Amino acid sequence: MPGLAMLDDFVVRALLAGIGVAIVAGPVGCFIVWRRMAYFGDTISHAALLGIAIALLIEANLVLGVFAVAVAVSLALLGLQRRGSLPTDALLGILAHGALALGLVAIATLDSVRVDLLSYLFGDILAVSRGDLVLIYSGGGAVLGGLMWLWRPLLAMTVSHEVASAEQLHPRRSEFLFMLLVAAIVAIAMKIVGILLITALIILPAAAGRSFARTPEQMAVFAGLAGVLAVLGGVGGSLRFDTPSGPSIVVVAFALFGLSWLASGLWRWRQRRRTMAG
Repeated sequence: MPGLAMLDDFVVRALLAGIGVAIVAGPVGCFIVWRRMAYFGDTISHAALLGIAIALLIEANLVLGVFAVAVAVSLALLGLQRRGSLPTDALLGILAHGALALGLVAIATLDSVRVDLLSYLFGDILAVSRGDLVLIYSGGGAVLGGLMWLWRPLLAMTVSHEVASAEQLHPRRSEFLFMLLVAAIVAIAMKIVGILLITALIILPAAAGRSFARTPEQMAVFAGLAGVLAVLGGVGGSLRFDTPSGPSIVVVAFALFGLSWLASGLWRWRQRRRTMAG
């Protein structure tokens, strides 16, 4: 990348890491938007802090700790949903805030470990290492591969669980596997924007791409591109104005969503005017 050669090495790593996460998060975010699972994304991201605390306590890999706790929360949600004692949004609220509180309490008890809580909450993309890049691209590739494998069942589930069942696409299994993909995204992306803002990085590019896409596949591509633009603009703005990198990326993603919404509204208005004039 000759254009990046003049930049400092840590900036190049930051851009590569952000782009790698954005390319994966965008398509996954499409299904979260279509299936109205934003609160589930928040639940998994909040639970990530508990995974960090447990990993630090037992001196394990942080990404594996976050992924393990995210899977446990997903299983707990599925089990509680089957009991049917509470609506799903209430269960998500209980699991999200319960796991976040447990994580904060657990981290507060780690006297022997120095914990930079802000970097976990809001990310530290400029501290990405080469090892992190390997993890992001290998893990991201696995997530994309899993999403491609689940694409047809997930689309059928988005239309109707009954349709997916009638076509023998195993909707319950596909739903759980998709939860695992979301958990993996949270685990590999926490260093980019932090556990409190991961859901925004997943949802906003997908919402921005929805305004211009005519097919699910187009929306997935547009979402990935919007995520990449958010990373480039956020990291550039962070370096220019000395603002936190993770929140800056989300601000740019939010701006892209706003622009896409305005552009879409303007296009629909012009179409109505043409229809009325004709």
